[in-house]
Amino acid sequence: MILCIGEAVIDMFQKKAPDFEDVFIPLPGGCSYNTSIAIGKLFQSQKKSSVGFLGRISKNFFGDIQIQRLRDYNVNDNLIIRCDENPILAFIKTEEGKEPQYAFYDEGTADRLLSEDELESSLQKNPDLDISCLVFGSVSMAMEPVASSIEDFLIKQAKRRNAVIAFDPNIRPFLIKDREKYLERFKNWASLCTIAKISSEDFEYIFPGIEPEEALQKMLEMGTNLAIVTLGCKGAKALLRRGDGSVIQSSADGINISKTGDTVGAGDTFHGAFLAWLELRGKLSRNAVVNLSENDLHDALFFANKAAAVVCTRYGAQPPSLDEIKN
Repeated sequence: MILCIGEAVIDMFQKKAPDFEDVFIPLPGGCSYNTSIAIGKLFQSQKKSSVGFLGRISKNFFGDIQIQRLRDYNVNDNLIIRCDENPILAFIKTEEGKEPQYAFYDEGTADRLLSEDELESSLQKNPDLDISCLVFGSVSMAMEPVASSIEDFLIKQAKRRNAVIAFDPNIRPFLIKDREKYLERFKNWASLCTIAKISSEDFEYIFPGIEPEEALQKMLEMGTNLAIVTLGCKGAKALLRRGDGSVIQSSADGINISKTGDTVGAGDTFHGAFLAWLELRGKLSRNAVVNLSENDLHDALFFANKAAAVVCTRYGAQPPSLDEIKN
């Protein structure tokens, strides 16, 4: 099972409505949450769930919506911690040709208060789960106490099991109060992970002024085995330090799309699709990842590009099925 850990937010999407300048429609979202949905959708034709979500979800009606969407997309919800606090509200303003703008309301929310004890307890209640990959990142790693809870939890898990650890920083600069402190912690997270999927915008925040290829190399120097950069319509590139110490690179072109919705959830879907490709081919283990070939990397990147491209034809995080990517 691929286990996605972190935030489940309520995305408030901007819409036009009669007699109103703008209204906002609530939909479930969040980086780790969306990644689990994307994987679940790709595995929906299977009889058992190959992905789960681990996080705090409110007991109110917003939480019920979030839980139902996980179930609709074949995501295991047995590890979820239900709580009294409200979810994060993320207001999203979209404009054609521009990256979405966000406003977060996160103080005292369910996601922010996730503790290491809750994470440990949830896994202990489900001892039979065969976890091949742990996914983390984004908003959860920019807020306390949840960032420390997830970091400490992953350090312990890395010592206990041979699972792949996959990281997507998906950085929201307005949530980061101390950039230098965040970047120092980022090095620790990079050293923990087997796979890091990072957008070109994230790299500009982390390593300003350098080319993506050099940024990928810096990720390997920090300890990441496989570093991937997404480049929007230009596709994606990857750099892998293999088990024998050699370094290989690969890339896949972007996918032309006939119509455009928005880019919300595209990066989460890319990450989920890349991991799903590995899982479907029995390559989602630490040993298998560090022994991927250039052809493997190209095919996985191309598959993930196709999945992300489908999302960009839609509004909001609406990932494709396996059949939609194959067609």
